[in-house]
Amino acid sequence: MRNWSNYTLILMVCCLLLSCGIRKGLNDVPDFTGMDSTVPKVEIVNDSLRITKRGFLSKNKQQLWELYVSGDPYQVGLNTGALTAELYQKQETVFFSKVEEFVPAGFKQKLLIRALKYYNRDLYKYIPNEYKVEIYGISKYATTHFDFLGSSYQRNLYLHGAHDIGHAFQDLALVGCTSLAVWGDNSADGELLIGRNFDFYAGDEFAENKIIAFVRPEQGNAFMSVTWGGMIGIVSGMNEKGLTVTLNAGKSSIPLKAKTPISVVAREILQYADNIEQAIKIAKTKKVFVSESIMIGSAEDRKAVLIEIAPKNFGVYDVANSSALICSNHFQGEAFKADKRNQKQIEESHSQYRWDKVNEYINNSEALTPQKMVDILRDTKGLNGKELGYGNEKALNQLLAHHGIVFQPEKRLVWVSSNPYQLGEFVGYDLTKIFSDEPTVYHLGVDSLTIAKDKFIKTKAFKDYERYRVEDRIFQKRIEDREEVSQEYIVMYQQLNPDYWVVYYRAGLYYLKNKQYAKAREQFNLALTKEVTTLPAEKRIRKYLKKIRNK
Repeated sequence: MRNWSNYTLILMVCCLLLSCGIRKGLNDVPDFTGMDSTVPKVEIVNDSLRITKRGFLSKNKQQLWELYVSGDPYQVGLNTGALTAELYQKQETVFFSKVEEFVPAGFKQKLLIRALKYYNRDLYKYIPNEYKVEIYGISKYATTHFDFLGSSYQRNLYLHGAHDIGHAFQDLALVGCTSLAVWGDNSADGELLIGRNFDFYAGDEFAENKIIAFVRPEQGNAFMSVTWGGMIGIVSGMNEKGLTVTLNAGKSSIPLKAKTPISVVAREILQYADNIEQAIKIAKTKKVFVSESIMIGSAEDRKAVLIEIAPKNFGVYDVANSSALICSNHFQGEAFKADKRNQKQIEESHSQYRWDKVNEYINNSEALTPQKMVDILRDTKGLNGKELGYGNEKALNQLLAHHGIVFQPEKRLVWVSSNPYQLGEFVGYDLTKIFSDEPTVYHLGVDSLTIAKDKFIKTKAFKDYERYRVEDRIFQKRIEDREEVSQEYIVMYQQLNPDYWVVYYRAGLYYLKNKQYAKAREQFNLALTKEVTTLPAEKRIRKYLKKIRNK
């Protein structure tokens, strides 16, 4: 179950991490030796197209931003910043405003800042200079509104650890991603096919302006990734050699010190690895501060593996006798067999359930095509077609994804979802065509490759779900504030998402706080008849029922 106040707490902590005045970090300046410092001039053609000498930013008809940049690290950063300045500043505002909202300036904010200074003292040491240069270039175009949190360069540098921090501080489902790779008999054409949902949720506004970035650096491979304003790290991407990288969070302890952000590790792999062996070699050299599964797909190797990496452990999971690789949010290799946190993750979370659901597809479905892979990513039902209620984290489609993405590495093709979630059209891109020469057009998608939007968008159930998301936050607030709520309101609220256990759990909490114990018991028992997301959530409901019995 997602608790909005918990999310904002984590975002607040992430934001405050940025404001740590580490003396060495404050004085860190990247090495720009030999790089072009020319400030790019932006030609604004219209609201949907901006051009510089080294790139462009355009919005396609699916409302996805397509960014193309080239050059040395500083020029890539400067051009990215100049072209995406408005998007970057909006992302900063969406993210950092949580600091002002939840911790107003004063003693508590200063105390937390001091406590966190030590945490980030060495982060700058773990990020390669070329990426710090790129971040520095982008940060030239940051808003000044949040300078009280630190310089624009500092803010952007530490923002790249937000993915890591978001799933390390408390056991929250900020990230509950699912990935699948098939080849051989499980793929319709026998070639490697990969699909993934990136279920990182930081509010609706955070996902409004997705950027499909195509980067041609002076060194290493050209690559594409799905990103957002200010972000140079990789969460989903493919390079010109047909090597893909996607991230799936694992079970982590709260880190004692920030090290290499996992998205930066993924960026280095995508830029400098041509195959699985090279990807593993790069990953082995990195010191990280959270646990993560990195799915590596390789056109050269014609298969995929998982690099399972943690602060004190490392392993590679290779399904040698299978042509399908499934990844959710727990480790599967020998290196983590005895890991107690991983065992707890399997037992208590929704990770194993989603793994089993994908495996059900592998066992029961015919060989997969890109369209069928998209269908899997969009599935809201549970095992054996069970209705889970919309938004249930046991579903492959939790109806909150920042994006869904499908790769055909050997063909150098990729499809990226458009809003809402992964339900809109999947736009197809041909990397061979895009990176064969400097683009001569400002629309990079291939219309003939487009995968149609999900018909679910047009249904009453979807409209009800969208209203449920609003009413759920309202009802939570009313419960917290002990406001009186009518029986009619509760019935209306539950009818918006009747198969989801949370609607009965919330009603149970409301009645419990108002000492209407019989009604609370009824609602908690109804919640238990549904597919409750996690073992701790189920235990919490049973604890409330026990409390009621003792009244």
